[in-house]
Amino acid sequence: MSLSEAEWMAMVTSLSVALRALAFTLPLALGLGWLLARRRFPGRALLDALVHSPLVLPPVVVGYLLLLLLGVEGPIGHWLDAVLGIRLVFTTNGAALAAGLVALPIMVRTIRLSIEAIDPRLEMAARSLGARPLDRFLTVTLPLAFPGVLAAALLGFALCLGEFGAVITFAANVPGETQTLALAIYGALQTPGGESMALRLTFISLTIAVVALLGAEWLGRRTRRWNPPA
Repeated sequence: MSLSEAEWMAMVTSLSVALRALAFTLPLALGLGWLLARRRFPGRALLDALVHSPLVLPPVVVGYLLLLLLGVEGPIGHWLDAVLGIRLVFTTNGAALAAGLVALPIMVRTIRLSIEAIDPRLEMAARSLGARPLDRFLTVTLPLAFPGVLAAALLGFALCLGEFGAVITFAANVPGETQTLALAIYGALQTPGGESMALRLTFISLTIAVVALLGAEWLGRRTRRWNPPA
């Protein structure tokens, strides 16, 4: 299967967007997953609802909210542009931000379930031996939850590759900048004679999604094997 330059560019842009999205989403998902799994505090239910709201919101709404907040005329976006010279709208980083926020709930949930499967007595034992909270997290919690974290990364990566609504709303469909595989497929279907290009890109997207889902399922089984029920 031979890909044209435009198709290669769309695939490279998708990989760039997905990797950038993971770079900021995975640490955030890890922190939120641990917080929701191990801490009880006022407003926890509200935080949980906000974190998972992109699951039930149309992706276009997520993109539109980002546009309102981080657009050139938005309160945050205007400050970033005027003070720091940072503009996210219609950029690869903006596409990564939009895709990452849509993938965040699934990643948080996967990591949270992985941490909840760890016997808290292991962390208590480390505490009794003098381990500080950060030490307990790095030496006990994170190693045991690592398969789940990796599964969350694979799922998030696949979701970011396929995200459409939030990306096109916030970052538009700019070839070589924000045109991911999903947007390239959409553009091909709007072009006379573009069905073959759309079919090739669809096959690539499907292959990546299946590999990521199989990997996440295998890692999920490893997590249950490493952390059997008490």
